[in-house]
Amino acid sequence: MRLENKIAIITGGSAGIGAATAVKFAKEGATVVLWDLDEARGNALASQLGAMFQKVNTAKFDEVEAAAKIVAEKYGRIDILINNAGITRDATLKKMTIEQWQQVIDVNLTGVFYCVKAVSEYMVANGYGRIVNASSVVGLYGNFGQTNYVATKAGLIGMTKTLARELGKKGVTVNCVAPGFIATEMVAKMPENVIDSMKAKVPLARLGKPEEIANAYCFLASEEASYINGHTLSVDGGMTV
Repeated sequence: MRLENKIAIITGGSAGIGAATAVKFAKEGATVVLWDLDEARGNALASQLGAMFQKVNTAKFDEVEAAAKIVAEKYGRIDILINNAGITRDATLKKMTIEQWQQVIDVNLTGVFYCVKAVSEYMVANGYGRIVNASSVVGLYGNFGQTNYVATKAGLIGMTKTLARELGKKGVTVNCVAPGFIATEMVAKMPENVIDSMKAKVPLARLGKPEEIANAYCFLASEEASYINGHTLSVDGGMTV
């Protein structure tokens, strides 16, 4: 029970890595709060776990601020924030529209800033907090056709380092997880030859499991990681070796 009695917000928590994280955190004793736009899946998972679901568009600060206030008033504090929500709008530079660029920036980068800005106030007031941001292996080395996505994931690494410096003295650690190719529902819908080519790039010769990213989130959110701050943990089967 590494997260016993901790209040944890997980963004993008209704499916994929977010849902696996919610299950993991609940098993480890946390009181879980799911932020997502998918009400059906979010409420179903919340009911299953005895968690709380809030429909929140993290790209809108007023929604984030209001949701954080409700959580803080209900539970008296917020201990953990997992910034897991993210989207893709892939296209080459020539074909990428301004809208595709902005949508990804708004959710993946600005949305994280909004969540940290709103939630960290409660953490600082309590003198304790664990913030974990979701970057990506492509934020470390780039990826064809993902200028917008890579920009956000690389940006999160820099943001994490800065926030770690600003919030560390106030009892709040800020770290980052950079997943590699993970077997989510979205990946499962890809052609088999594409999945095989992804596996071929991984020294472990397989895709990662959502639960393996959830384990990394859990570690960085726990007391076991109390002296880790500003770090980016690659969970990618060795892709960045």
